[in-house]
Amino acid sequence: MEIIHNAKVQRPSVCNSVETVLVHRDALGLVPAIAERLVASGVTLHADEAIRELVPTAVPATEEDWATEYLSLDLSLKVVASLDEALEHIRTYSTQHTESILTADMANAERFLTEVDSAAVMVNASTRFTDGGEFGFGAEVGISTQKLHARGPMGLPELTSTKWIVRGRRPGSQLSARRRASSSGRLESPASR
Repeated sequence: MEIIHNAKVQRPSVCNSVETVLVHRDALGLVPAIAERLVASGVTLHADEAIRELVPTAVPATEEDWATEYLSLDLSLKVVASLDEALEHIRTYSTQHTESILTADMANAERFLTEVDSAAVMVNASTRFTDGGEFGFGAEVGISTQKLHARGPMGLPELTSTKWIVRGRRPGSQLSARRRASSSGRLESPASR
């Protein structure tokens, strides 16, 4: 319960705030307490029919809710019958930013880590953990859900590129280059200094 509360309420307007919680049907008994805590913190719940039977104050979820990045104190809740159904929902609606599974079943956790295609995938942790500062990058400059170059939280090194400069001593000589960052940010070989 605390992980879900943190993931939504701690800072709801940021990209690593949870937007949808999928609840396995065997865990429905946990929903009323989770919902009570979230609602007490000002969260509006958008829920499917099974959740609304337990939490009548929730508004009916629409197809659009599953794909919405609210960036506010809104959260969608949906019941799933299996891990397969949850993974299919994530493949269909995820922003590929951060996904987290809360489970005591480590086989399901490992499958989740392997099969979910997001920049950050977590087990028993708040999505709010996806942050450059938390990952040890210092100040976070941004986050990428791309698969080329950097993926996930990015600090300054992920936003820079390498340039090789090679200068020979004379035509036909053996070349030796080394990548070095100068104080100006320019990369030079030993011969160019």
